[in-house]
Parts: sequence; C-alpha cells; structure tokens
Amino acid sequence: MSQTHVDCPTCGKDVIWDNDSKWRPFCCERCKLIDLGEWASESHRIPGQKLPNPVESSDDDTLN
Repeated sequence: MSQTHVDCPTCGKDVIWDNDSKWRPFCCERCKLIDLGEWASESHRIPGQKLPNPVESSDDDTLN
C-alpha cells in the first residue's frame, strides 16, 4: 500500500499522511502554531460577504 504525501501548509515540507503523523497536515507543532496565529490575526480568511454591524443597544432598550 502506498503512502499519501502532502505538503506542509506553512513551510512546504513533505508530510506523510497517516495516523502516525501527529501534526498532520503540518510537519511539526511549530508550523501548526504559526498557522493558528495567522488565523487569529485574521491574515487567513474564508471569503464571504461582510456581516452587518450589530445594532448598539442603549440602557432604554433593556428588559426589566
């Protein structure tokens, strides 16, 4: 049975895709954390329409 190989999304290193590859699809924890940081800083985004801003409520609008 042949092994499936993928490129690490962060550095491009060859990664074997199997249950023993702890950080798949990344080659290591460092690359995984770099990718997570890029999502957290919004460097990575999924395309879509911008959502409208929520209406700001005032104290008069609160329920008693």
